[in-house]
Amino acid sequence: MSQIDTFIQSARRTLQIEAESVAALQQQLDQNFSRACELALNCRGRVIVTGMGKSGHIGKKIAATLASTGTPSFYVHPGEASHGDMGMITSDDVVVALSNSGSTAEVVTLLPLLKRLGSPLISITGKPDSTLSQAADANLDVSVKTEACPLGLAPTSSTTAALAIGDALAIALLEARGFSAEDFAFSHPGGALGRKLLLKVKDLMHSGDRLPVVDQQTSLSDTLLEISRQGLGMSAVIDEQKRLVGVFTDGDLRRTLDLQLDLKQTPISQVMTRQAQTTTPESLAAEALHLMEEKKINGLIVIDDNQHPVGALNMHDLLRAGVL
Repeated sequence: MSQIDTFIQSARRTLQIEAESVAALQQQLDQNFSRACELALNCRGRVIVTGMGKSGHIGKKIAATLASTGTPSFYVHPGEASHGDMGMITSDDVVVALSNSGSTAEVVTLLPLLKRLGSPLISITGKPDSTLSQAADANLDVSVKTEACPLGLAPTSSTTAALAIGDALAIALLEARGFSAEDFAFSHPGGALGRKLLLKVKDLMHSGDRLPVVDQQTSLSDTLLEISRQGLGMSAVIDEQKRLVGVFTDGDLRRTLDLQLDLKQTPISQVMTRQAQTTTPESLAAEALHLMEEKKINGLIVIDDNQHPVGALNMHDLLRAGVL
């Protein structure tokens, strides 16, 4: 067997062991998980996550995931907590402590202080009978049969299991809070994700003189001139009360040409699409994108509460804004 094949075989073995460890967590869930969710959900302060070494690294990620999904949270190093950072924890907070052995000295040292403070404690351990587990108000069992490390020394399966249970906790709380995509956006204002979640249709739509619109008696030829002038590949069609009654797009034009109609004599109402896909100014741009993809169209008419067209949006606008 070549060295390359050996590398791949090793990777597959590691992934298999870790996948089995995560899958086993489903059977290890019990009322302790529900209790942990209740404690975090009813927390009046912050969820403070702590852990030493590799558990600390996992704890930092759990804290970050909680904070970005509606549960205010931050990480406190257990060693630093014994030298002043304990002041960062209040009786209104809930503490989540990670230790695979459940006996990590720096974490166990904090237990009497947390009890005196009155902060509820959730433990994430691989030893349900450990000191940390027994001291907790709710213990999440993340014990694994074996580490992926062939020496059984480097935390691998155990840290993966702890990370997975942290994600499970965060998502359960997200769902319980009714946390929305817009709420999520406020925690992620930067980069492509922020653009996708924060931008609204009103920020991108063409409006005013840039809005292609004709009344339903306008000839097909004049409608084509309006579409060409605005360059959006479509035009809204309105009635006497300026309400949207249809849309005419490049796709409609291709179908119309097959009918060999008189472009100057045919009113647009005869060939327009009456069931126009629409959105609103306050809708998220990401929602508009989803609608376009679902309906397999390249543009939307934006309407107000009275069915009046107030804007138009196409796929190129979303592409330029980085939403697509």
